[in-house]
Amino acid sequence: MAKRENESMKIEDLMKVMIKENNLTKGMRQMDVREAWEKLMGNGVMSYTESVQLQNKTLVVKLKSSVLREELSYGKDKIIALINEEMGEELVSKILLV
Repeated sequence: MAKRENESMKIEDLMKVMIKENNLTKGMRQMDVREAWEKLMGNGVMSYTESVQLQNKTLVVKLKSSVLREELSYGKDKIIALINEEMGEELVSKILLV
């Protein structure tokens, strides 16, 4: 039986190690971006949102409403800035509204 290490770690640090070792960073970013979109856009926009995906540095948002798509297209730069601020790093450089 292996010896138990007396070193203790915070759960947050342990989760970061697990995510990095198991190469789950990309999937976690996908989830974080979707949560940021939901938080920033609110329930109204989320009810018309089918999917939110991060592909490289492009955020692809599939919407059910062409009117909403047109309306959001006017504020793409602001949306990019808000999402990057929410994520704490520059993950998004372009938005595609589909």
